[in-house]
Amino acid sequence: MSSNRGNYADLRMQEVGFTILLGFFIALSAQCDFAESRKWLSDADVKYISHRQSMNYENGYGDRGEKVVVDPYLNFSNPRLKNAYIALQAWKKAINSDPLNITGNWFGADVCNYTRVFCSPALDDPNIIVVAGIDLNHAQIAGYLPVELGLLTDIALFHINSNFFCGFVPYSFINMTEMFEFDISNNRFAGSFPMVVLSMPKLKYLDVRFNEFEGCLPEKLFEKNLDAIFINNNKFTLEIPSNLGNSPVSVIVLANNNLQGCLPDGLGQMAPTLNEIVLSNNSLTSFNPSDIGKLRNLTVFDMSFNNLAGFLPDSIGGMISLEIMDISHNKLSGMIPESICALPNLKNFTVSYNFFSGEANNCMALPSRGDILDDKYNCFPDRPSQRSFLKYGPALSPSMGRSASDLSKTSILPSTISFTSASTTFSSSSPTFSRTPFPPPPCIYPPLPSHSPPLLPPPLSPLPPVSHSPPSPPPSFLCKKEIPLPALSFEGSSLNFPLFCEEISINLA
Repeated sequence: MSSNRGNYADLRMQEVGFTILLGFFIALSAQCDFAESRKWLSDADVKYISHRQSMNYENGYGDRGEKVVVDPYLNFSNPRLKNAYIALQAWKKAINSDPLNITGNWFGADVCNYTRVFCSPALDDPNIIVVAGIDLNHAQIAGYLPVELGLLTDIALFHINSNFFCGFVPYSFINMTEMFEFDISNNRFAGSFPMVVLSMPKLKYLDVRFNEFEGCLPEKLFEKNLDAIFINNNKFTLEIPSNLGNSPVSVIVLANNNLQGCLPDGLGQMAPTLNEIVLSNNSLTSFNPSDIGKLRNLTVFDMSFNNLAGFLPDSIGGMISLEIMDISHNKLSGMIPESICALPNLKNFTVSYNFFSGEANNCMALPSRGDILDDKYNCFPDRPSQRSFLKYGPALSPSMGRSASDLSKTSILPSTISFTSASTTFSSSSPTFSRTPFPPPPCIYPPLPSHSPPLLPPPLSPLPPVSHSPPSPPPSFLCKKEIPLPALSFEGSSLNFPLFCEEISINLA
């Protein structure tokens, strides 16, 4: 690594802004590699490696460590390089497998000549050399992160993606105060969100995708001054924290988890910085239309494979920089507003596998100008590859004098059975769609939002049995906070279930 670390950081930050199309291909490749990694590293191996790490953590802070003994005959030019030696020797001892022999030359005092270890002048003292970066990407190494790595206090780039590291991120990483890029993606880390990374004061790029983290997303994540957040392909659940709009990121990818409920209000606050947001393959039910229209710098908007229902808001026409919009595999209906297809930079508009019944003429003109329009398996008359037409009748027809501008005044409403207890709204949402397209069911026009929730396409698996279905409250045009409800039995007088990682009790009497 050269001493011009700041210029390198600027270049990396520019890379974050690359189009998400390239990211899709990379993610697909990474997902394949990830699948192979699971075959190569068995669950028993993961358990053994994680146990090795836990044995070195008596009080949760790694008091024991790997017990590296420094040869007194080794000479180091400064104490920080000696600490780096201890950290890297401990890491080498924590590695179970290194088939490419990347760490084969990790011995001796000259740590700056270790393979994939990079040194540069210290930021606080240019007269001394320190370890400033480690890049073990695609090294096929299996092991864990020992507590001694916290001795690398000058490290700015930590890249270990596409390996077989297990366990958790040590609390000692809180000492890495110069950390700028932290990439541990495509490994087998587990447990709750690694909160220690949010204590790194200079962190800008966070990538923990393709791991096995689970539980809630912390609110602190969206208060952090980050430029890029990649946490897709984990096991995060419950709702996205309400302060999402406080994040200054340019790119955020939360896809392929099990996030539920509404997209929080306040998303419009991200307008000055947000360029790409990918929320596909979750269980999200709605978003606030007035917020969406404020995202004038957004180029990629992907909410495919969710549980959105209702009508598309005309306010999306305010997203003047939008290039890619994917809302496929939802339960949306009604007209597609003309303002969306009039967006000047729109190149790819995907609305397939919904229940739309009409689209403006300028939408059908998109292919003629070389842009992509994918509207198959909807209810469009005279369009190819649509659902078969079965109507309830004129009383439920979406064409009851409702124009696209009228329909756009309603929000994307949740397609759930909900009831209200005290001041909290609970819902029982349907299962998430898988990535495998299902055969299109007959085209049934859903009722308008002023009536009962729209009919849903049949799920891929049976819904869990529910012994009681309370009546739905009057619909609201505001995005409500909803809590996913498991299969219920109302035989007792109370119900306990987790909410925001806390246990609450609801009195049903």
